[in-house]
Amino acid sequence: MRKDLSVYVAGHTGLLGSAVMKRLIHDDWASVITRTHKELDLTRQAAVEEFFKRAQPEYVFLCAGLTGGIGANRGFPASFLHANLAIQDNVFEASVKHGVQGLVFYASSCVYPKGCAQPMRESEILTGAVEETSEAYAVAKLAGLKGCRAYNKQYGGNRFIALLPNSMYGPHDNFDTESSHVLAALMRKIHDAKAQRSSAVRLWGSGNPLREFVYSEDVAAASVFALENAWRLENESYNVGSGHEASIKELAAKVAAVVGYKGEIEWDTHKPDGAPRKLLDCARFNALGWRPSVSLEEGIKRTYDWFLAIHGRKEGECLQKKQRQPARS
Repeated sequence: MRKDLSVYVAGHTGLLGSAVMKRLIHDDWASVITRTHKELDLTRQAAVEEFFKRAQPEYVFLCAGLTGGIGANRGFPASFLHANLAIQDNVFEASVKHGVQGLVFYASSCVYPKGCAQPMRESEILTGAVEETSEAYAVAKLAGLKGCRAYNKQYGGNRFIALLPNSMYGPHDNFDTESSHVLAALMRKIHDAKAQRSSAVRLWGSGNPLREFVYSEDVAAASVFALENAWRLENESYNVGSGHEASIKELAAKVAAVVGYKGEIEWDTHKPDGAPRKLLDCARFNALGWRPSVSLEEGIKRTYDWFLAIHGRKEGECLQKKQRQPARS
């Protein structure tokens, strides 16, 4: 890979895209191309085609997509299916047509069967039914995984690289409690409970499911590593994870410790848990020489520091504005 060639980061303001941007800047990439959603809607085929024709990127990190937690997936399955299928199809086709040399696509651990043996190996994909709460999103990501393989088969080489990160978290995550993933949702709820001096905070589910979490900057490092080592990859998908899992109860306790919340943590067992366990077998990718570097405790601290820098400032501005407003009689 020549670092003077242009690279397009789709979704550069999001959780993964911002981490990829940080990595590329750290590695002294000379020409990084970005577009906001307002500037380029990747679900519109004509717009994507025109962009690739003009920009001519040599490499692509496809970090853009519609994501969310259990609540969002249950409420908007058609939106998750359409947006992700459209983005993948448009970017894949334009990449082939305009000579992209390497593209990294990201799936999710939700593509694995609900009752899959643990840890989950890439060979288990499509051997059973996926978790119902994220079925539409999983189907779209499965199409992307198989799309990478199909494009490589038809057009030759390993230009399309399919990575499968586990539950990702970090700066620039979505902290909306209605649509975020588990770690960000826990952090927001526990932060709000502390700010409101609540004696208890109520969280979704039983807290018993086990999850593997991987820091966004580790996934970004794995992405660049995969592109640099494309010639060593097989035409298959590769799991990327931390190798360590924790229950949601353990995660909540770790987040509470970082936030400094001393209240009780209660569990709403009427809410769904999702899959009971999700641990990836990353032996194939790790055998190439890559390893994660950020522990869960350190990652939570970095994420909360960022959250406070951004959301804490916004909350402070809102409070100041409210205090300046005249009181109503």
